[in-house]
Amino acid sequence: WCTEAVYERVQGVIDVVSGYTGGTRANPTYRQVSYGQTNHAEAVRVVYDPEVVSYKELVEFFFASHDPTQLNRQGPDVGKQYRSGIFYKNDEEASIARSVKKELDDSGKYSKPIVTEITPYDKFWMAEDYHQNYYEIHPNDSYIRSVSRPKVEKFMKEYRDKLKPEYKKG
Repeated sequence: WCTEAVYERVQGVIDVVSGYTGGTRANPTYRQVSYGQTNHAEAVRVVYDPEVVSYKELVEFFFASHDPTQLNRQGPDVGKQYRSGIFYKNDEEASIARSVKKELDDSGKYSKPIVTEITPYDKFWMAEDYHQNYYEIHPNDSYIRSVSRPKVEKFMKEYRDKLKPEYKKG
């Protein structure tokens, strides 16, 4: 859920919620998802103002905020629940996501192919309260310090012009 902290910093993003999607079990718990019992992926739901930030930009930010070449893992987290995925709501979103993925694959930016799955959105289940805004609430957590913070700081450096004013300081 490192992407929650990234999206929270983007101009035009109104709300970001951590949760689960893409699986088979209704109302999954973190324990069920983290143990690979639901086929859900950890995901974020982003509410945004399309007059300020486009869906294409949000997709670009997604790719920029993690390693999309890792199959069923993100850093130290391993399992299908940590897969890279975009869950689209309509044909336009699917087309944009596929186009951005192809552009990145063709660009040679990554030494390995992008494995991000692009699949239809079905249902989003909000994660437990203690997972929401985790980055902000637990800045000294070892996972935040070693995994999340470097990703967020890299994003903030590369996309400074897209940040909300309060994150441009420093």
